[in-house]
Amino acid sequence: MPSPCDSKHAAVGDVGAALMMIDSRLKAIYAGKAGTDPEQQQLIDHFTASLGPEEAEDLVDGACTLIYMFVQWLRMAHEDQDSDVIEYVVPSFVASLRMMPKSVRPEVIPTMVGLVVAAATGLSPNLWRKQYGDWTGDEMNSLEATALLLAEHINRLTGDHDFATRMVTEALSRSNQD
Repeated sequence: MPSPCDSKHAAVGDVGAALMMIDSRLKAIYAGKAGTDPEQQQLIDHFTASLGPEEAEDLVDGACTLIYMFVQWLRMAHEDQDSDVIEYVVPSFVASLRMMPKSVRPEVIPTMVGLVVAAATGLSPNLWRKQYGDWTGDEMNSLEATALLLAEHINRLTGDHDFATRMVTEALSRSNQD
């Protein structure tokens, strides 16, 4: 039976802007910068403050599309090894979120896990979340952290700090050519 949360029904959103934010965070982490660079944070704050309601929704949709793409890549990688993505990714993902109490409130962790599990089962993370009401402010940092942690996990598995970003960029380029 088809699900209303099936990924084919989901808006793609502004994947480029979401990817830019995740990529800049990854580059800061790989450069060994502890915390957020104040100048970078000011640019991100200025960018997000300039968004109207539709653009903000597009950014959230874009972040959810990234989560979906990252989890689908991880699912395929785990299937190649005859393992289950949920079994091997979710526990370390939860542990990582729990180590980020300033950015990720404990009560939001189950929602972020739900997004990842939804994506692992082929559902749209955004449509899955929307069935429970509007996004909350507390979920925004957690949503960014979720995409960031998944991208970093992929980069660590591949041994390439740019793999996750490049994978999405190449997919976007292919979709624009079609």
